[in-house]
Amino acid sequence: MERNLRNVLIISFGFLLLFTAYGGLQSLQSSLHSEEGLGVASLSVLYAALILSSMFLPPILIKKLGCKWTIAGSMCCYITFSLGNFYASWYTLIPTSIILGLGGAPLWSAKCTYLTIAGNSYAEKAGKNGKDIINQYFGVFFLIFQSSGIWGNLISSLIFSQASNKVEISEENLACCGAYDCMTDTTNSTGAAELSSSLIYTLLGIYTASGVLAVLLIAILLDQIKSDQAETEKEILETPSFWSTFLATFQHLKDKRQCLLIPLTIYSGLEQGFLSGDYTKTYVTCALGIHYVGYAMICFSAVNSFCSLLFGKISQFTGRKLLFALGLYGVLFEKHKEAAFANYRLWESLGFVIAFGYSTKLQVYIKLYILLSVLVLSMVTYGAVEYLEARRSPGTPTATKKENLGALTQDTHM
Repeated sequence: MERNLRNVLIISFGFLLLFTAYGGLQSLQSSLHSEEGLGVASLSVLYAALILSSMFLPPILIKKLGCKWTIAGSMCCYITFSLGNFYASWYTLIPTSIILGLGGAPLWSAKCTYLTIAGNSYAEKAGKNGKDIINQYFGVFFLIFQSSGIWGNLISSLIFSQASNKVEISEENLACCGAYDCMTDTTNSTGAAELSSSLIYTLLGIYTASGVLAVLLIAILLDQIKSDQAETEKEILETPSFWSTFLATFQHLKDKRQCLLIPLTIYSGLEQGFLSGDYTKTYVTCALGIHYVGYAMICFSAVNSFCSLLFGKISQFTGRKLLFALGLYGVLFEKHKEAAFANYRLWESLGFVIAFGYSTKLQVYIKLYILLSVLVLSMVTYGAVEYLEARRSPGTPTATKKENLGALTQDTHM
């Protein structure tokens, strides 16, 4: 097997193991740790730390440690979150959430840098186009990585299904589920009450072991970037410079189109936060039991992946106006991609922080009204973006926009 492709597969399976654990844990936080809103509070802190991390840490760590050891070290930050869940309290989950958030941005930045260098390296040897090889490598990565949403949730459901003392949920408790939840720890966690400590520790042990295997896979098998590739890494990190990108993130808000896209980007974080923090707790755990959370999230992950492929194909015929997505950041701001995507990560993470922050303060039906209101506002402001874009570039070839959209819809992860 060609060495660069081997390294891509090592990174891909490393991320698969890591996010099998993290994805499963995130779906369960609001159900496992509902007392005083500890679970959702930890997630809110996590994404706040991620915002700070994305602004400062990635270029510093990658320059000091290199891509390989930045990935390995950042993965260790995720393992601490799994360990914190063994003895969940405000003194364990909040600090480990901060650690995970700080490690999130360097992890993804180092991964992107490594795949880019590997793609360019192979393209140079094979005499092929670098962008084509890089797109292939990212395609392989996401093909493997996206299945983590299935495996992590499947493991949790299979383990929690072994509970011997399953509780029958009363009509009184069912009345407190869903949109008009009673906002009490006892009613919304009834479905989780059936779990023994041994089952929870078993799950956490599997998740922790999965994270450890990911670190070992990267540390032992992944090649360090060679000295003749170091200049490429340096160029990726320094062009543009860190501080220029940081300032450009906020200077980019002078563009009306960027400001008009903020509601849509925040909505993305709000919606995903609602799914992880509220839907799993008040609809699934409360009404069916915590062992169904994994199955529900598997359905979401499977349909999400299918629709990503389906809509990508449909957009070739309908254009982006009927099937708009966050990949539009790269289409609309081709000359300022770094600042545009930095804004995307900033505002989406803010949406997560807000969603988890008010999770225990408002009833679900109020949150649904908030989501619908932001969605309607997003549709209106997005329409304004399309109007402004049509006035700015009426002669832009449609084919080029479609090509850019397809290439850029992949990079929407942590």
